[in-house]
Amino acid sequence: MANERTDRLQYDLSKIGTRLRALRRERSWTLEDLAERTGLSRAYLSRMEGGERQPSLSALSEVAHAYGISFSSLFVPEPEVQNGVIVRGRDAAVQRGRGLLYSRLSTSDWAFNLQPMQVVVPAERDEGEALYHHEGEQWLYVLSGKLGLNLSGEDSVLEPGDAAHFDADQQHRLTALDGRDAEIILVACAVPYLLLRSYL
Repeated sequence: MANERTDRLQYDLSKIGTRLRALRRERSWTLEDLAERTGLSRAYLSRMEGGERQPSLSALSEVAHAYGISFSSLFVPEPEVQNGVIVRGRDAAVQRGRGLLYSRLSTSDWAFNLQPMQVVVPAERDEGEALYHHEGEQWLYVLSGKLGLNLSGEDSVLEPGDAAHFDADQQHRLTALDGRDAEIILVACAVPYLLLRSYL
């Protein structure tokens, strides 16, 4: 387990380093140029770009400020022209995955850290007994029906108006109870949570 976490952190650091180097080269800056603008040493910046150093949040903040971009844009590109996203109900196509029916409530999940969805958990779910886990965290709110939530083997029953917030890296399962579909709003959090969690 420790080796897996180390490998995962090294992979994340490598991706961040590649992104930082690309941002600097887009501006035709040298490491010395960036060091002068951030107050960080050239050697420190070089190790950050090479994925050899776990950067502090303050260092990343200084780099983002020097580039004139948001903190989250150190991890993913900013949209070229977009102040926000509006999704009309008629445009939210229903998709199926892992036995669930869901509609994305944002069209730019690559540009933001939150991925909101309206989800229907069918009463007769094909993969109802399967447990899942993945990076990030999830928050959900029950709109209708009765929802069974299993977190690492512990079962809870949620009714309309109830909410849950959990680390999605633990085993979890959603089940519709009482023979009726359950409808929920689910919000998943993506990068940069992956990096932030490595500091906790």
